[in-house]
Amino acid sequence: MPWDLAVVLILLLVCVVLFILDRPRMDVVALSAMIVLPVLGIISVDQALAGFADPNVILIAALFVIGEGITRTGVALEVGRWLARNAGSSEPRLLVLLMLSVGILGSVMSSTGIVAIFIPVVLSVANRMQIHPGRLMMPLSVAGLISGMMTLVATPPNMIVDSALESRDFEGFSFFAFTPMGLVVLGISTVYMLATNRWLDRPGSVSQKRSRRRSLKAFVEDYRLQNRAFRLQVASESALVGRTLREIDLRQRNGVNLIGIERMSNGQKRILNPIAQTEIFADDVLLIDLVDPENDLQRFTEDMQLERLPLKGVYFTHQSQYVGMGEVAVSPESNLVGKTLVDAKFRNEHGLSVIGLRRGGEAITGPVTDEHFRPGDILLVIGPWKQIHQLQSQQLDFIVLSLPIEIEDVAPARSQARFAILSLVVMVALMVSGVVSNAIAALIGCMLMGATRCIDIEIAYKSIRWQSVFLIVGMMPFAVALEETQGIEMAVGLLMEVLGGAGPHAIIAVLFVLTTSFSLVISNTATAILMAPVAMRIAEQLDVSPYPFVMTVAIAASAAFMTPVASPVNTLVIGPGEYRFSDYVKIGTPLTLLVLIACVILIPLIYG
Repeated sequence: MPWDLAVVLILLLVCVVLFILDRPRMDVVALSAMIVLPVLGIISVDQALAGFADPNVILIAALFVIGEGITRTGVALEVGRWLARNAGSSEPRLLVLLMLSVGILGSVMSSTGIVAIFIPVVLSVANRMQIHPGRLMMPLSVAGLISGMMTLVATPPNMIVDSALESRDFEGFSFFAFTPMGLVVLGISTVYMLATNRWLDRPGSVSQKRSRRRSLKAFVEDYRLQNRAFRLQVASESALVGRTLREIDLRQRNGVNLIGIERMSNGQKRILNPIAQTEIFADDVLLIDLVDPENDLQRFTEDMQLERLPLKGVYFTHQSQYVGMGEVAVSPESNLVGKTLVDAKFRNEHGLSVIGLRRGGEAITGPVTDEHFRPGDILLVIGPWKQIHQLQSQQLDFIVLSLPIEIEDVAPARSQARFAILSLVVMVALMVSGVVSNAIAALIGCMLMGATRCIDIEIAYKSIRWQSVFLIVGMMPFAVALEETQGIEMAVGLLMEVLGGAGPHAIIAVLFVLTTSFSLVISNTATAILMAPVAMRIAEQLDVSPYPFVMTVAIAASAAFMTPVASPVNTLVIGPGEYRFSDYVKIGTPLTLLVLIACVILIPLIYG
């Protein structure tokens, strides 16, 4: 084996191991490899940096913005409400409508984004129908993955295999080229989930014990907050008067979480949302959460010269016109993962306090300040309703799982919904017609979203999942390096030697198995980057059309059903569905085999 190929394979193996360990982040690993390859002289600098100029990378970034516009204008939320209205009391009808809705919407926006939007909808419907949410969360994630098989722009692997075709001077896939296989897989999966979702039930679980519609009081009970709330009035001689919250630092010094400040202004009581610069006045009433029950409240009030006032109702539910709560889950792609509340500066960044944490379905008792966030952690936040509403547009870090009955869902740009739909229609029409390239069509859609105030420039930049973008850019040089060092040639030769004189059906089956196996341990995007050149070279050696082989890679890359870590979509539903690792294996393995059979039979017929 040539030394340069050995170096590439060793580097690739190191990347795979780091991807599995998820330390450091995948994008950091990929970008590091992108630097190492030209430094070692394996590829040129231009080849290493070519991904930044790839039209498909621009297209992927633009589609994140389009998806955010659809979310902020409430279009996706309205689809969810339509689903809840039309499902009635029939669970099978609900499951079918859910999978169809997610499959269709996910074909033009991020599958992670669409699943994040539908999680609270599904939780609400499950509570209303009094069924365990686990019966619906797995179908939701499956439909989210399958949505990536519906159109050319539905998921990065589709665009990667399309780019592989064009790099060899073949005509790329059309916008709806993936749709026939996507519809078949969606149909198979829907029937399969109808037959198997009962396996995901959890009799007597925490979720089934909850009321149909959760209130603020239900949140208080679930997170055991009953004895943690107090109202304390500031005396004129108190040491707190005239000082800012940054100066007194109640949380770190006294184990006290300040939820709000009651202040009289012009004869009317207001509830202030405390921030670092807020100054304490005499006669202010502090709404506090005693973070650590072991703290001595009596000593704190005496030292700070505070008078304890009666608290109406349970916790701060009597202040519901000012103070809201919500449950949010930490996204697998979140920058919060591995950080504590203090590290993340959660209060300063979001204007909300975290007062509860559920992990693995159980509420953690005691202070959560020093807990390091993990993917799937469910946080109970408290603060102004406006700030809680704003969390719904920050799906990159976490997603809103459930809100109490005291709140109405409000999209930040609901009045612009018709313009968001128009922008989406224009983008799709341009892509289908071929008048301009797909990347230009997506950028036009973004500009229309901005011009019609569906989204502003700041939100647009924040909506792009830069981790995904840089992962793609960083992995692209590996495909070039394997080509340059004859690695792909050797892999294809070995594969053809093992298969002997096997026909295209057997080769499609092997490609499918290899691709799904890789996608279990590394991202489906990285898998597609590595496997697409292999599929192209196999077609060249057999002197047949490459389309069936690259289509197999694309479909298999999205068929990540078998483990919770195979895709962020799967990870998102672990907490709400109360799943175990074995649930994914039990449900995902037979489904993957069914999709494999469908691909072996239909792909040669449709794309041959």
